[in-house]
Amino acid sequence: MTVPVLRRAALLVGLCLAIPDPASADAPGTAHPGIWPVYHYPVIRDAAAEARIADLIARMTLEEKIGQLVQGDICCTTPDDVRTYHLGAVLNGGNSGPGGNDKALAPEWLRLADAYWTASTDRSHGGVGIPVMWGIDAVHGHSNIIGATLFPHNIGLGATRDPDLIERIGAATATEVRVTGQEWTFAPTVTVPQDYRWGRAYEGYSSNPALVSHLVGAMVRGLQGPGDGRDLLARGKVLASTKHFLGDGATTNGVDQGDAAISETELRDIHGAPYGPAIENGVATVMASFSGWQGRKMTGNAGLLTGVLKDRMGFGGFVVSDWNAHGQVEGCTNASCPQAVLAGIDMVMAPDSWKDMVTSLIAQTRAGVILMARIDDAVARILRVKTRLGLLDAGAPSTRPLSGQWAQLGSAEHRAIAREAVRKSLVLLKNDGVLPLRPRGHLLVAGDGADDVARAAGGWTISWQGTGLSRADFPGATTIWQGLQAAMAAGGGSAELAPDGHFARRPDAAVVVFGERPYAEFQGDLKSLQLSPDLTAPWETMRALRAQHIPVIAVMLTGRPLFVNPALNAANAFVVAWLPGSEGEGLADVLIGDARGRPRHMLTGRLPAAWPRTARAQDGALFPFGYGMSWRDRTRGWAALSEDAGVAPVADIRRWFGNGQPASGWSLRVESPDGSGSTRITGVPATALGGRVQVTARDYGVQEGARRFVVTAGPATIALMAPAPLNLSREANGDVQLLITARVAQAPTRALLGSDCDGVACRADVPVTLPVADRWVRYGLALKCLARHGADMTRLGEAFRLTLDGASDIAIGEVRLGNDAEQELPCP
Repeated sequence: MTVPVLRRAALLVGLCLAIPDPASADAPGTAHPGIWPVYHYPVIRDAAAEARIADLIARMTLEEKIGQLVQGDICCTTPDDVRTYHLGAVLNGGNSGPGGNDKALAPEWLRLADAYWTASTDRSHGGVGIPVMWGIDAVHGHSNIIGATLFPHNIGLGATRDPDLIERIGAATATEVRVTGQEWTFAPTVTVPQDYRWGRAYEGYSSNPALVSHLVGAMVRGLQGPGDGRDLLARGKVLASTKHFLGDGATTNGVDQGDAAISETELRDIHGAPYGPAIENGVATVMASFSGWQGRKMTGNAGLLTGVLKDRMGFGGFVVSDWNAHGQVEGCTNASCPQAVLAGIDMVMAPDSWKDMVTSLIAQTRAGVILMARIDDAVARILRVKTRLGLLDAGAPSTRPLSGQWAQLGSAEHRAIAREAVRKSLVLLKNDGVLPLRPRGHLLVAGDGADDVARAAGGWTISWQGTGLSRADFPGATTIWQGLQAAMAAGGGSAELAPDGHFARRPDAAVVVFGERPYAEFQGDLKSLQLSPDLTAPWETMRALRAQHIPVIAVMLTGRPLFVNPALNAANAFVVAWLPGSEGEGLADVLIGDARGRPRHMLTGRLPAAWPRTARAQDGALFPFGYGMSWRDRTRGWAALSEDAGVAPVADIRRWFGNGQPASGWSLRVESPDGSGSTRITGVPATALGGRVQVTARDYGVQEGARRFVVTAGPATIALMAPAPLNLSREANGDVQLLITARVAQAPTRALLGSDCDGVACRADVPVTLPVADRWVRYGLALKCLARHGADMTRLGEAFRLTLDGASDIAIGEVRLGNDAEQELPCP
């Protein structure tokens, strides 16, 4: 096929997909490309490169072409799979790593990258041997890798309003990614969150589209280099991917993967705005959103993906879908979705369903469901990006510039940039004159977040949700406590760490660090803009210290603005630190002044989104977008804020049982496996099933924080009933686990872990082994295993069922959702 013919084919496909069906022109989710802006994509199509691409396509088999369109996760895709199925790309999800270990050390990542490259370029059995690409979520630094620099999450970078800093962060991230052999990061996120109940809101720079647009080009340049740049591998750069196209920050009630019920002009002017500077800076890839617009899933919306993004906006790279998002398109499954490719998806991210997708796309192309012109257009887009990257002529990842330069991971230069970012991201909401602190006194550092790098780093850090991590997973990092301690010592003073505020020596001032726990997509969704009650204990510490006439500086770790009026009232000064990452000294640089109490660094951070007056966003702002105090400002005559959140606090919806009690609205029951003889356990001691089960208390975390079940004769089922049917389909798709923390004194002869629906038969009972252990063990069973065994994940009633046969003695300390199992239970 000649280059002009290839271009005409691509243009015809684009035009066919972009023109709405007249019969459905006014249907919900119908885009009108003519009202959208036109941008200039700076990457010029080189004639020689286009001829090479056309030659490759002409020589490729259908199987090779389809392989380029599919991306599998390393959890489920071996190098031999890449060789056999000609896959165009692999990725590692948040919990994937070499050999199934997401904490694998850097050399293992590079070795696996070499193995994939070698397999993809193997021409021993014929074929064109196009090198594979590896995509990774390096979203706040190379955050999957032990020892990498962790920069503040995007909401903190939005508070800096500093494009130069952000470009330097992008460049440092690109360098660290290249060390371990990957070529592509799924960043930057350019969402414009409008409802901060959304669990991914911290991935957006701001709620203001102008501010997001001001920053996005800088990150793209940092990652990729100049907008028209080529040979990115030779220049130490990586491919960027702006996401998620389009409107993920506008979903109703902030529900992740939900629907944006907004007008097309609002979609264009707020959520589409950042794509202009991204395109004009030559972003190589765009990731389509899980979410929908006006009831139509974005991954299947041809009018937006092809009509707007490609044809109108002029985007010249390729479009990739999100993690099995194609399965949510109407009429699709994870195994088959021609609609996505027809709509304009060029590469289908099918992490664990890639083989089915390859098979179905081949069959659908042969049957004429998908025209070969659309397949060739997608392949050409992917090959253009690989050509621009320099991948077609590059050697194995380990032979490329920067590869294996382990000293670049967490280097002093990169950590200095991150430390600067922390300083510039801090937003001061209150200061009665106590800040900056003099370093010659004695400082108390309190709060449950003070000495915890994982807490400061947030989600998308080593593990998907940022959970299940210890201090040992952050070599070279500095906690907030360590930074403050070092600053005080350098100034001739001292510091003391006491998380609960009970000091050994009376301090001159106290810093109390509190806030959110780590979370990522959908597990971080909130019902209201407030902390769960178990995270507010540090507020009492603040009040107790103030009662002793000790000045208190509150430091909040958070991925979003939340109602915290009680803490604002209790503190003399209040600093929003967002999710600062691995460099805790950045906070100390600002809080601790010189010997005379003068600032060592300026306060420049400004709110990237309004701070709420109550836990209901509709009640207006306490502090407006752009607010932030400088050292010249003083809070005088502070009038106590109302401490009424406007809505009842909601416990962590991921935690179903803890502290000896089921979550609010839930019920704990003991019953026969068929549901008969059910006894609701409201207090202990208790008996059930005619005395065959004795329920007592046991300490776990707190006094009587667990329930012990002694079964003299089984079978007996321990169940947790939800207050309303649960829809856990997103969690099942996202590799979330059902976690049970248990201590087994006598193992049952047989154990089944499962769930059941409310009023509908959909029971899943998975055989598991719970051996005797003299310690508490956190077991995890993948939710998708329950689905595989018959559970309808959209309407679970008895969301947790543990059936014990024979005599047994087991204590349960916690039941929740998560990804931090100590021992994963296999799925038969």
